[in-house]
Amino acid sequence: MEWYVAVLKKYTVFSGRARRKEYWMFCLFSFIITLALGFIEGLFGGPGLISMVYSLFVFIPSLAVTIRRLHDTGRSGWWFLIIFIPLIGAIALLVFMVLDSQAEHNDFGENPKLVAA
Repeated sequence: MEWYVAVLKKYTVFSGRARRKEYWMFCLFSFIITLALGFIEGLFGGPGLISMVYSLFVFIPSLAVTIRRLHDTGRSGWWFLIIFIPLIGAIALLVFMVLDSQAEHNDFGENPKLVAA
């Protein structure tokens, strides 16, 4: 849960680098919260408004952590736009998110694995 909160605290930080663990833990907790909200709304016959508000709430933080994750792999944040290429773009972005960090210092800062150690 600390990784999820850490991303929310840095919701406007588009510079720097984000570890794989930070990115994927944020995605996992966000997915679980979305499922829980959808389930609760489904029980009460809601129109999905709470889930939509939550999605708007985490849009900027998720964009920021995705760009920082791209920075961690040595790519510019503009690579996020590859998502707009149907199917191939989503697969390419997924591969970028799964790749390991650049071991050394890159244009976007120090390796977060080394800084945390």
